[in-house]
Amino acid sequence: MGFRGTITDAPDFDSTADAETLYNAMKGFGSDKDAILDLVTSRSNRQRQEVVAAYKCSFGQDLIEDLKYELTGKFERLIVSLMRPSAYHDAKEIYDAVKGVGTSERCLIEVMASRNNRQMNEMVAAYKDAYGRDMEEDIIADTSGHFKKMLVVLLQGTRDESGVADADLVQQDAQDLYAAGEEQWGTDEAKFIMILGNRSVTHLCMVFDAFEMIAEMSIEDSIKRELSGDFERLMLAVVQCIRSVPMFFAKRLYKAMKGLGTADNTLIRIMISRSEIDILDIRECFRLLYEKSLYNMITDDTSGDYKRTLLNLCGGDDDLAGEFFPEAAQIAYKMWETSAMTKVQLRPTVRPASRFDPAADAQALRKAMKGFGTDEDAIIDIVAQRSNAQRQEIRQTFKSLLGRDLMKDLKSELSKNLERLIIGLMLTPAEFDAKMMRKAIEGAGTDEHALIEILVTRSNEDILAMNAAYQDAYKKSLEEAIHSDTSGHFCRILVSLLQGAREDGPADEERAIVDSQELADACNAESDDMVMKFMSILCTRSFPHLRKVFQEFVRYSNKDIEQIIKKEMSGDVKNAFFAIVRSVKNQPSYFADRLYKAMKGLGTDDRALIRIMVSRSEADLFNIRKEFKETHDVSLHEFIKGDTSGDYRKTLLLLCGGED
Repeated sequence: MGFRGTITDAPDFDSTADAETLYNAMKGFGSDKDAILDLVTSRSNRQRQEVVAAYKCSFGQDLIEDLKYELTGKFERLIVSLMRPSAYHDAKEIYDAVKGVGTSERCLIEVMASRNNRQMNEMVAAYKDAYGRDMEEDIIADTSGHFKKMLVVLLQGTRDESGVADADLVQQDAQDLYAAGEEQWGTDEAKFIMILGNRSVTHLCMVFDAFEMIAEMSIEDSIKRELSGDFERLMLAVVQCIRSVPMFFAKRLYKAMKGLGTADNTLIRIMISRSEIDILDIRECFRLLYEKSLYNMITDDTSGDYKRTLLNLCGGDDDLAGEFFPEAAQIAYKMWETSAMTKVQLRPTVRPASRFDPAADAQALRKAMKGFGTDEDAIIDIVAQRSNAQRQEIRQTFKSLLGRDLMKDLKSELSKNLERLIIGLMLTPAEFDAKMMRKAIEGAGTDEHALIEILVTRSNEDILAMNAAYQDAYKKSLEEAIHSDTSGHFCRILVSLLQGAREDGPADEERAIVDSQELADACNAESDDMVMKFMSILCTRSFPHLRKVFQEFVRYSNKDIEQIIKKEMSGDVKNAFFAIVRSVKNQPSYFADRLYKAMKGLGTDDRALIRIMVSRSEADLFNIRKEFKETHDVSLHEFIKGDTSGDYRKTLLLLCGGED
């Protein structure tokens, strides 16, 4: 692939004139920061080195030292880093990572996983020249275990870059990786290190596809199951860079800017190191993954001269629904293909208790609520550590043994969020969903996000059972309730989903091509016609089929379905279709995002938090935990712990099932 950077050689370049411009910008009282940033960000790194040399020849001073003196804060770090040769910038990042207070493992992982052989070898030489030290020795002294071994392998800069793949070796490597992890008790980490640290990018892409055929899961899911800690994060980064370096950096940039505070060191490092390589592709990948362009995210998250410099490096804003560059279109297509091939093993966090005795549990619950005060700990330990089927046995036994209604007793003894959570756990899944739908509809305002979440993510059987439970509990059909509380296309989408008639089965390839073409053609139709066509396909086809439809949509239109929905639709209709697409692509990831939004910022959306933790604890909460950690760089356990309190928090953490 050709040049995909935003910073190029300036035409009519004159290093002596540039040196004089910078000198005048820093001369006297104050400095002309606009002149500095405009000049530095419009010259290539090679040209900047000539300016550094010319500055010393003309004025007998060190340009970098003068910049350090005149500038401050993040702006100074960014400008000074731009003035260093690329290899020396990487070398300084590694030096700071291993020689500062504590080790910055994330910096080590990012740099080591993403650099090619030439970049790696130049960085090692620059490190020796700048610090008089051996990089490998410093890394060995500051890291340990398999993490250290993989870093050392990558540091050699000897990955096969021939681009040649041996079909027999591909199958052998895929089988060896499967045997090293999924097929045995324990993990042969050395096999993972040898294969992922040395084979060519082309070869490994084929190995990953072959592995998925053997293991019925992606190599990423296998790594998450078999490895842990910094070693797991390093191996995942290597796999991500093998699949797509621009996609890897798009994710890193998003994590650097999302939430409160900005990881400025990461932001600076990536924007500098990729500005002359592939920042255009990173921008496209960023647009593909998130709801805003990289340019707009930087605009919202930074300020002043620092922001202006970063935006110059970014190079421009992207039309959210514009066509992809070839690299991004290929990545989008491959993402849907991977999603279609991968069979994720869904894992709960709550399982049936062994040696279960419903009578003993019923007696223990009665004792916990009898007399003055309530033993909340006893209630929590029983309810949160039994399966829903076991809880229903306890409800029945409580009534037959003690002649009392357990639900009424719990409501009278508990209060607020703890009561809502415990009662939610004691209801059947159908009763709970019906109650959540009722809560979303009744009262002032409608919780459209809750309606969407429930109807998009439940199976046909779940939806039909919920309809029956709603009718039984509220003496009114759920469809009638939705008709009375919503309107227009959004109402039609909800009613369509409420039928519980989504098709089952695998993708029909010929029909998927037709569906994708119809969706693409609908994008040029009137708004109402477009929505109706999207509804007729997105609300009725099976998830495996829709994965294939969305994949072919990229091929047919050179656009991604998510971007079309964001650009062409609005309000609840957009949110509903977007939720379907996210669920089709990766449902645990969709729920992880919903949990993050429920707890981030000021205040907690406890209803959403309870709804998801209760409904997913026996389905896929373990997978949701993993997605949460990978996307937000913090564990779900830690997020819940920091955002809730008391017995409510204790119950949620038991459902969460552990720290990641």
